[in-house]
Amino acid sequence: MKYDWKDAGEEWSAPWGTSAAQWFGAILPRIRAFLPAETILEIAPGFGRWTYYLKDYCQELWIVDRAEKCIEECRRRFAVDSHVRCYVNDGRSLSMIPDASIDFMFSFDSFVHTDREVVEAYLCELGTKLKPGGKGFIHHSNFGEYANSLRERLPPALTKLLIKAEILDWAHHRNPSMSADLFRHLCAQQGLHCLSQELVNWRGRRLIDCFSSFTRADPSKQKPTHIIRNRNFMREAALIRAKSQIPKG
Repeated sequence: MKYDWKDAGEEWSAPWGTSAAQWFGAILPRIRAFLPAETILEIAPGFGRWTYYLKDYCQELWIVDRAEKCIEECRRRFAVDSHVRCYVNDGRSLSMIPDASIDFMFSFDSFVHTDREVVEAYLCELGTKLKPGGKGFIHHSNFGEYANSLRERLPPALTKLLIKAEILDWAHHRNPSMSADLFRHLCAQQGLHCLSQELVNWRGRRLIDCFSSFTRADPSKQKPTHIIRNRNFMREAALIRAKSQIPKG
């Protein structure tokens, strides 16, 4: 799906008010334990909405995206930040990243559209690119939990009408081949362990998204994954938006 980037991705932060409000109110609290980090990798940064903040928490920041347009914009935007390295890749490999060099890996608002094969390829790479004990945070689809439900077997025309009437919620192009359970399994196959998973109701009622935090460590020696089913995520967004609109001074 092509995207014109006329608003640089800022429109996706509308439920939180602004990208700044979303970062400080919703994202940073979920990754604060992993920051600062000496070396950070961000996959699929888009036009650098989160790169802008991540760069201040590390000595070296690698950003990788398959879209040349995005990397060109990030090179322009962060030209004065010599510690930000920008690379175009094939959308599944990290050959430019030295092995065992990354302390923290981050991706938000991209893996939700990514199918199983691509997620698995990236996790395979992260199994070697993360330092032993290195951490990761990926925002990905949990739509696979609902892919075989009765709701998803309704005729498309009927589904469209019910969504328009706000009887059903929209899936927001979430990939049906990925789920929280599958993500945990794929991590374990690559010597990674999910520390926690927060399943959230992204702009609807169903828990179609997941925030997975993981580490490069022997899964057999780790505590069970802490799983949270958060049905109040969009209420949190509304509160953050309200606070961001309070006049300052």
